[in-house]
Amino acid sequence: MARRALNRRAFLQLVGAGAGAAMLAACVPVTTPAPAEPTQPPEELPEAGATPTMAEVAVATPAGAAAEAAELTGELEIFSWWTSGGEVEALQALYDILAAQHPAITINNAALAGGQGQGGNMKALLETRMLGGQPPDSFQVHLGRELIDGHVIAGRMEPLDELYASEGWTEVFQPDVIEIASYEGHPWSVPVNIHRSNCLWYRPSRLETVGVTEPPATWDEFFEVAQKLKEKDIPAMAIGEQGGAGGFSGHILENILVSVLEPEAYRGLFDGTTPWDHEGVTKSLEIMNQIYDYANPDFPSTSWGDINDRFVADDGPAMMLMGDWTRGVLQSKGFADYHWTVAPGTQGLFMVLSDSFGLPKNAPHRDNAIAFLKVCGSREGQDAFNPIKVSISARTDADRTKYDEYLQEAMDDFANNEGVPSIQHGAAVKQSFLLDYDIALADLAANRDVEKCRGMLVEAAKVAEIMK
Repeated sequence: MARRALNRRAFLQLVGAGAGAAMLAACVPVTTPAPAEPTQPPEELPEAGATPTMAEVAVATPAGAAAEAAELTGELEIFSWWTSGGEVEALQALYDILAAQHPAITINNAALAGGQGQGGNMKALLETRMLGGQPPDSFQVHLGRELIDGHVIAGRMEPLDELYASEGWTEVFQPDVIEIASYEGHPWSVPVNIHRSNCLWYRPSRLETVGVTEPPATWDEFFEVAQKLKEKDIPAMAIGEQGGAGGFSGHILENILVSVLEPEAYRGLFDGTTPWDHEGVTKSLEIMNQIYDYANPDFPSTSWGDINDRFVADDGPAMMLMGDWTRGVLQSKGFADYHWTVAPGTQGLFMVLSDSFGLPKNAPHRDNAIAFLKVCGSREGQDAFNPIKVSISARTDADRTKYDEYLQEAMDDFANNEGVPSIQHGAAVKQSFLLDYDIALADLAANRDVEKCRGMLVEAAKVAEIMK
């Protein structure tokens, strides 16, 4: 696959100072332990109650144990927030592969809906479980700062160097993707996909109502079209802000920010080189504030989870700025009156996020969790999961024949566009800042006060130590 010229530098900047820059060296292959006499002297064994590292497991496993280890039994508890159309079926595709390989494993799909479409409810329960020393066997998490700042730095996860090496992932995952997954030179989760945040979904029939045949390419063009639509009582932009969570607006704003600031200054928001009181941030907030004038009037009472139903309704909005998982949801509803382009002003850019799964320390069914992670990172697993989820493989050897028109376009764009990290979906910032970011955007949606919102973002950046 062709590489985009600025891609590696861009991604190295986005993951922050903690991300490991060294490529992973080949290590001892991972095998699942079976009862046997240890090859180490007793005094070198891990102390009672400690979770062995993957390297220790490999050393302690005698020859021939791999065949015995294939007969895995017991449970496997997986946390996720995938409960919508397309998501459920995609996750089940991974489970089906695991079940075929290890039929004696009982899979507990502990998916939990809610939380404004980003797993808020699941993340809250996960935090409680992790802090209490009772983790699930694995859990869905956004690749990058969300996991690193949330659980890796706190010492709650196992590094996956040996698993990456044994499965050959250092050869087939994009190097830039490995960089996002890494902290202090170690990868911490397995990316199951690549999603794109900067997608504008539009209904051609709604645009044609006001004589528009092409979607807007700039924000100035957007507001010209939006005014024409408003005169026909057609909302221009679908927004769901029920509960005052700010997440939907946060998703839109990250795309406005990169279009106004451009990539280098946008990345600077996360390392302190671009202050959050920059004039480009103010202009972006003014655009966001103006968009509310052209949104569905019921946006304060419409949830993230219900916005797709609002979009496909007969009186629904003409456009929606949302990630490419939207295509899977629309397909699951049998809706066909839509097409896609990039968010206004983001031509040539790929706003990146990725779902992944990691290995918590003290996972109750660790061997089963490792088997699941192997499926997640496999070509078979990714080519089964991603066409349903409407995302692209994190691997460079995906079978393109399994992917539809949109996804093949996304593959080409990911290979050739400049990558920039998503704020709203965990690639660019720590979770604590994201929570404050969403609170600030919720305040903007409710009070329409740009100056107040900017002040809240500046304070959040100072607290998170990403602004000097």
